[in-house]
Amino acid sequence: MKLSLTTWSLRGLTLDEAAGFSRVLGIGALDLGYFYKPGLDREALIADPDGMAERVLKLGVALPNLYHLFGGSLSDRNLADPRHRAQNEADFRQVVHFARSAGLGSVFVLPGVVNPGQDRAAALVESAESLRRLVAIAAPEGIQLTIEPHVHSYLESPTLVLDLLDRVPGLELVLDYAHFVCLGYRQEEIDVLAPHAAHVHLRQARMGVLQCKLSLGTLNFPAMLGTLRAAGYDGYLAIEYVHQDYMDGLHDDVLTETIDMRDCVREWLA
Repeated sequence: MKLSLTTWSLRGLTLDEAAGFSRVLGIGALDLGYFYKPGLDREALIADPDGMAERVLKLGVALPNLYHLFGGSLSDRNLADPRHRAQNEADFRQVVHFARSAGLGSVFVLPGVVNPGQDRAAALVESAESLRRLVAIAAPEGIQLTIEPHVHSYLESPTLVLDLLDRVPGLELVLDYAHFVCLGYRQEEIDVLAPHAAHVHLRQARMGVLQCKLSLGTLNFPAMLGTLRAAGYDGYLAIEYVHQDYMDGLHDDVLTETIDMRDCVREWLA
């Protein structure tokens, strides 16, 4: 297993500075996204995927994963809304082209929300159909499509996640235990998802709190890392402390918590 940082954790840095910061911390890998100062320009990427790939390859760090958001919010053009499938698929073809050209192994998207007139079951059915089509675009190009179950999506329980994975062959997870712990699930209830992880996000959490200081949460990271290893996981662990208003993630020192998490993982791996 290897560590990575995320561009959306480093919101005040340029993209080049974020890559340099990853190297300074001895990590040397950076997940890409569209947010804040180091974020990629989504429209530019879609218009010229090869040009954007050339840009990021000059960063000199490993690029494990891209977080692709179809619209401007969690609900905009979300995958549980069938009205946007054609546009989403057209954009995703360009995203996959970029990922292949830049040497990324995976792209992650969000599963969708409960839209007006839907319940969770209906949202899951629509999302599964959208995701099957996206897998069919990504898989032939050697790109792993992943989703991140998250707070405020329709996909807020391990049971629903397993149901979705059964419906979409070839789909895997960006697994962030924090989203489930925040909702009240015990760590051992989340462990069933470890065999389906293609990428992992790390931050501390507790019930009702999506992100907190390493010393103030309930996640047992040595146990989590052991579960992942036992499941055969040998991919990237992206440290994802953030400073953003979503779920009140405004109160932690991102630098300090990132270093503490780095050291926690290194101690276990050693």
